[in-house]
Amino acid sequence: MDKNVYSNPLAERYSSKEMLHTFSPTFKFTTWRKLWYLLAETEKELGIDITDEQLEEMRQNIDNIDYELALEMEKKFKHDVMAHVHTFGTVAPKAMRIIHLGATSAFVGDNTDLIQIKEALSIIKKKLINVIEGIMTFSSEYKNLPTLGFTHFQAAQLTTVGKRATLWLQSLLLDLEELEFRESTLRFRGVKGTTGTQASFAELFDGDFSKVKELDERIATKMNFNNVFTVTGQTYDRKIDSGISNLLSSIAESAHKFTNDLRLLQHLKEVEEPFEKNQIGSSAMAYKRNPMRSERIASLAKFVIALKQSTAMTTSTQWFERTLDDSANKRLTVPQAFLAVDAILIIWKNILEGLVVYPKMIEKHIMEELPFMATEYIIMYCVKNGGDRQVLHEKIRLHSMEAGKRVKIEGLENDLIERIINDEYFNLDKDKLVRLLLPKNFIGFSSEQVDDFLKFEVMPILEKYNHLLGMDSELNV
Repeated sequence: MDKNVYSNPLAERYSSKEMLHTFSPTFKFTTWRKLWYLLAETEKELGIDITDEQLEEMRQNIDNIDYELALEMEKKFKHDVMAHVHTFGTVAPKAMRIIHLGATSAFVGDNTDLIQIKEALSIIKKKLINVIEGIMTFSSEYKNLPTLGFTHFQAAQLTTVGKRATLWLQSLLLDLEELEFRESTLRFRGVKGTTGTQASFAELFDGDFSKVKELDERIATKMNFNNVFTVTGQTYDRKIDSGISNLLSSIAESAHKFTNDLRLLQHLKEVEEPFEKNQIGSSAMAYKRNPMRSERIASLAKFVIALKQSTAMTTSTQWFERTLDDSANKRLTVPQAFLAVDAILIIWKNILEGLVVYPKMIEKHIMEELPFMATEYIIMYCVKNGGDRQVLHEKIRLHSMEAGKRVKIEGLENDLIERIINDEYFNLDKDKLVRLLLPKNFIGFSSEQVDDFLKFEVMPILEKYNHLLGMDSELNV
């Protein structure tokens, strides 16, 4: 690697080899040659004068690419597709006259983009399934552990650690639904000609539209696409890119939300991301355990979320059958969005494999707030035993204010329960009150909700995609 030029951090630090390969020059240009070969093969099947020798020459040289020659050709022609047509022709000279027959640049360019998107979606799906499995395991393990719920990051009714994790899962299930939709509806551009009218193929097949449609469908099938666009301009509809970008942004949004929660929990010392033996949290403050992994996800997620605006602008500003102002933008946005989400999911799985929960800290925070939350229960209990609801409410309001002042101003422990016990009007037995104040009495149906959610919504997905479980989540740095 030339250290004097910029290198993309997504390639150097974050993304997987499989995703990097999907958007590599090798994948791109060998796919171009596969498409040219399939175009010629299918044209021959439908009656065009192409020899077996020409096809074999093309097939034998799909991977034999002289990249230096292609670069020289591109400098000469100022056209990347024609540069590669001529480069292919140098190693398949007998086939040169029929390479790219009837096609326009978008035949290889756009169809390859769609093939890359299809492959990249499968990589993302595998990693998404593994993150879902990781959160499910965590949620199940801690489904019964009470913890403070928060609204506005202010202490609210209790939930459980596992129930909170189902909220992360729910977001990912929505993302998976969207991913499955994108996979199932992704269309091949096919062979449509210069402005989408297939005029060159009308000439090639003597005006036989049925053969042109057959050409379109056969090539799509050979490239493992179930759907092909019936109509296009020169390019496939750029809303495909915009929709894919929205999907990737949605996954990034889910990941960012998870990291927000985890970083707040780490601040509270309740749940902590992994921290390795030799890891340094701060160059100056040796005691610090910064949530580096979560922060990295959040940083990458912001990048992905911002990219969706770029694809939206590109889609909305195309003119008629096509303009080329989408080209440079597409080269940057779609691959980098996939690479970044790929990295996000790797880091996320890495975090889930080493999450640390501190039950004693969680309990400490509960007990600091529970007296305030329990007051309504205390009122109901005392009313059942003959108390006046309005009087009880006023007394608890006054006691709560004094207890709150003691905590906030004097920095002392919450003594609300002692105040209530010592107030003769409540006539409360301390042992009964302690039993009433068990945290498990305040979590509602959290545990049952976790059981139902995992059983009826998550497990069927993991059973469906059981073959995708297992991934490398080791971080490069």
